[in-house]
Amino acid sequence: MGLKVVTLAVVVVALAYVSIVYAPALSRLVCNTARFRAYLLSFGSWSAAVFILIQALQVVIAIIPGELTQLAGGFVYGTFWGTVYSEAGILLGSVIAFYIARMFGYPLLKVLVPKSHLEKFSFLINNPKGEFGLLVLFLIPGLPKDTLTYLAGLTPLKPLRFIFLALVARLPGVLLSSYIGAHVEKHRYTEVLIASAAAIALFIVGVLIRENILRRVRTQSTQRADK
Repeated sequence: MGLKVVTLAVVVVALAYVSIVYAPALSRLVCNTARFRAYLLSFGSWSAAVFILIQALQVVIAIIPGELTQLAGGFVYGTFWGTVYSEAGILLGSVIAFYIARMFGYPLLKVLVPKSHLEKFSFLINNPKGEFGLLVLFLIPGLPKDTLTYLAGLTPLKPLRFIFLALVARLPGVLLSSYIGAHVEKHRYTEVLIASAAAIALFIVGVLIRENILRRVRTQSTQRADK
């Protein structure tokens, strides 16, 4: 027990250090796509690996906006490879977050996850029938996907099933963001406007219906767990 407590403290301090020291500068860098591309390409053949690590870090510390890194990925690498590299980073970050939560449990999540999020999604914790609820929640625009990733570690969901679920559910949003970023780089602003309008419309719809869907998912997940 003592070793676990020490390890937990080290993890918390390490995540806090990265969040305070590196996350703000990295967020500013990602916001400037031209600078971000120059930064990535300065690593030569390792640029894709660096981008994947940044995308993974975005999932783990959940401070760097994921949409920005996905847009930047499309800007630098194009729609296809931007999507592939973003999904690879999300995969890596999701695995890390999932196992951190599974290893250290609720005490760590109380530090990493806002209390309001924990209360809103607490029905997923230790719910043997929470898989359906997670899938639906991952598909709703505007919900905190990184928080859901940590919470998934506190469910009985098998790791491989969770990883598949997370990647598939996130793919539409990642693909759309990469598409927008790629077409901004090519100055194809008509396509950018159409795709951005679609993204905004989906976000608005998600905001309007998410509380209703969340209530239904909570009810169905609870009913399934009671059976």
